[in-house]
Amino acid sequence: MPGYIRLVLLTLTSIPSSRTPDATALSYLLHKHPDRVQTFDLAIGTATVLYPEASAEKTTVAVIVDVDPIELVQSRYRRGKSGDNFSLGEYVNDRPYAASSILSVALSKLFRTALTGTCKSHPELVEAELALTVSIPVVPCGGDADLPGRLFEPLGWDVTATPVQLDPHLPNWGNSDFVSLTLTGEHTVQSALRHLYVLLPVLDDVKHYWVGPDEADKLIRVAGEWLVSHPDSALIMSRYLARRRDLVESVVDRLIPEQAEVQIELPRPDPPLARLRVDAVSATLQRLHARTIVDIGCGEGKLIEALMPHAQFDKLVGVDVSARELTRAQRRLKFTEMSDVQRERVSLMQSSATYRDARLKGFDAAVLMEVVEHVDAARLPALVRSVFVDAAPQYVLLTTPNADYNVLYPALAEGEFRHPDHRFEFSRTQFGDWATETARAHGYSVEFEFVGTIDPVLGGPTQLAIFTKEARTS
Repeated sequence: MPGYIRLVLLTLTSIPSSRTPDATALSYLLHKHPDRVQTFDLAIGTATVLYPEASAEKTTVAVIVDVDPIELVQSRYRRGKSGDNFSLGEYVNDRPYAASSILSVALSKLFRTALTGTCKSHPELVEAELALTVSIPVVPCGGDADLPGRLFEPLGWDVTATPVQLDPHLPNWGNSDFVSLTLTGEHTVQSALRHLYVLLPVLDDVKHYWVGPDEADKLIRVAGEWLVSHPDSALIMSRYLARRRDLVESVVDRLIPEQAEVQIELPRPDPPLARLRVDAVSATLQRLHARTIVDIGCGEGKLIEALMPHAQFDKLVGVDVSARELTRAQRRLKFTEMSDVQRERVSLMQSSATYRDARLKGFDAAVLMEVVEHVDAARLPALVRSVFVDAAPQYVLLTTPNADYNVLYPALAEGEFRHPDHRFEFSRTQFGDWATETARAHGYSVEFEFVGTIDPVLGGPTQLAIFTKEARTS
């Protein structure tokens, strides 16, 4: 598209404060001359530093990171990360456009001296708190617009996180998983850079490089002063260290030696009901002794991730119509770190629940978790045909919201759906009638359960139907 810029951008602005009346102090601390435009090579592209404005009243430094997607993939291969069975996602992703661990690495290279708290020309400025504003137009946060506030506000920042629409011209599409982030507060430059260096990858919940023991050392070195007292310290450690419990425990052991014997409960960043759905489906699949599973509408792969540790499951396949969701699943499941044996057992593929696909045949169980409500009612018969007739697994597990329960959500207006992409939501009666007729018409029996906190009148927030193919009689 002509004129379209695909660059990660961050600006850091200083204005006079009672403690630092001259805003140009920022340029001295960053060791980058305001009159120069400087470009630096990164392992996966280039980073440019320039000053759109530099005066005693206001000084702004801009960091522009131009990510080369091809070089990003090749750098992973050079580190020994082999391909996977959805390799296009390595090339088509949000890394060139959104703040992530790539921006953190760029900040550490561009402002290494400032991060260490060194300024030989003006040493008195190192401990000076400047009136700072950080602006990053595209920050991934998994659709949780409150998360930036939870992470940065305890560190003394005022946070504005504005959700980025999927398409400004089509507002009905809703918001993306990204926010436009603005931070304001009085901090030393060293503290500000350290906060960004640690928390940007935490917001993104993924790193573009291998996380090993040196990352635990780095976290202690950069965040040790404030990490222990942060109310979301467990979440920060877990995400920064790629959910490696051994690394999290090593950080806790060193930062809080007297708590070394305490069992660490790693956070669950997903909403509780989402976790409960995964747990309920996983437990049911184990109870049914299913061995080969296809998760239709797998999204970012949460169910596949939960099933992988169980040796019972010989084959796990995630299916989604969205290439973007498959890319996210690829990251969550750490495809680039899988052995050949693991890749034989776990795979992803692009397909639609409403179209016939021979690849969906032959599985013990098919799962459609929070899928049907995203399908237009007129297309439901096509979904039923593709799952119950063409794929025809022994078991079908299907979850969907219970519309009766919605009155217990105070933020939902009457008649409003839980998600803007929902085409409908079944009441208990509607779901029971639809599932029972679907089972009868296609040679299945069906039983029902609720997932989540059960209200004695309204039932549970999620409805689970378990379809079992009936044995044919001669």
